[in-house]
Amino acid sequence: MQIDLTQPIETGMQTYPGDPPVAVHPHATHADDGARVSSLECGSHTGTHVDAPAHTEPDGRTLAAYPLERFVFDAVRVDCRDLEAREPIPASRVPDDDADLAAFWTGWDAHWGTDRYLEHPYLSPAAAETCADRGLDVAVDALNPDPTPTEGAGADEPDGVPAHHALLGDDRLILENLTGLEAVGERFELRAYPLALAGDGAPVRAVGVRGGD
Repeated sequence: MQIDLTQPIETGMQTYPGDPPVAVHPHATHADDGARVSSLECGSHTGTHVDAPAHTEPDGRTLAAYPLERFVFDAVRVDCRDLEAREPIPASRVPDDDADLAAFWTGWDAHWGTDRYLEHPYLSPAAAETCADRGLDVAVDALNPDPTPTEGAGADEPDGVPAHHALLGDDRLILENLTGLEAVGERFELRAYPLALAGDGAPVRAVGVRGGD
């Protein structure tokens, strides 16, 4: 069974604070033009998307540097639904097996489109470094593997984007804003092909294929 794990792209959808707003508008209509065409305005990190190393690393590779098969992952789901808002995911949660990618299941997609979505759990720097050391790409059903800056940020939270640096700096990939991880098993195939943009990131259509299906 194939399961769509993607947030739909639509006007006014939630974005990372400061990122370009998203707008989908009619450009041509059947009545006036004989065909329907929409215009799309968005940033490269809109919705469910993949981060390439070039996102945070000055010398990092762009998406164009990866073959298509790099965007198909043997994924293991890591249950982190017990964690509270802005609570770090510890290194002890990082799986130690032969998977390609750790999908951290926080359940925070339930808050999509609200201010609370910005208060998600995040990877501790040690957890991110452990993922990199074990050769794991990372996916989250939240806005960010690092803490997102808000007024609710704690004084003990890491500054900047250390999880991004640990992962992207080691040529790992990061997938953000997945949804529906409850529908896949603990081990599944994740297919997340990006738009053919050569740069720092791109929206993906993320699809989970449950093991044995």
